[in-house]
Amino acid sequence: MGATFRGELRGEGLRIALVVSRFNEVVTSRLLAGARSALERHGVREEDMDLAWVPGAFELPIAARRLAESRRYDAVVCLGAVIRGETPHFRYVAAEAARGIAQVSRDTGVPTIFGVITPNTLEQALERAGGKVGNKGYDAAVNAIEMANLMRQLRPD
Repeated sequence: MGATFRGELRGEGLRIALVVSRFNEVVTSRLLAGARSALERHGVREEDMDLAWVPGAFELPIAARRLAESRRYDAVVCLGAVIRGETPHFRYVAAEAARGIAQVSRDTGVPTIFGVITPNTLEQALERAGGKVGNKGYDAAVNAIEMANLMRQLRPD
């Protein structure tokens, strides 16, 4: 067997961009707090975290693309909350946010992490934003650290 590559959970020296949806801010602000906690806990300095607020989850990909293309960041974390309503609108928003964020990652080579939750209710959203189910913002930031470090290892010499 040849080489094995695995991203470490060490944030020292990493620059991370956070893109957060203002829509459902009661939830997304908690996701952001979780993400910042994870980054700090793993050694990312506060001055190495930049934050961009966007109107809603649909707008996450365009801001993420601009940040990733700047080449100033080792990873971009996208946070949002698309809560199911009485119409199928949430499906379109969530699907396009997911598709757009994945496309940014593929096109730029910068890990762009999908931290958008899609619960059925506000109660479920709050449970996933620091409640009994944990904090998906924290999880997304940990994934960003791991992927940023893995990508450093996979750079061609």
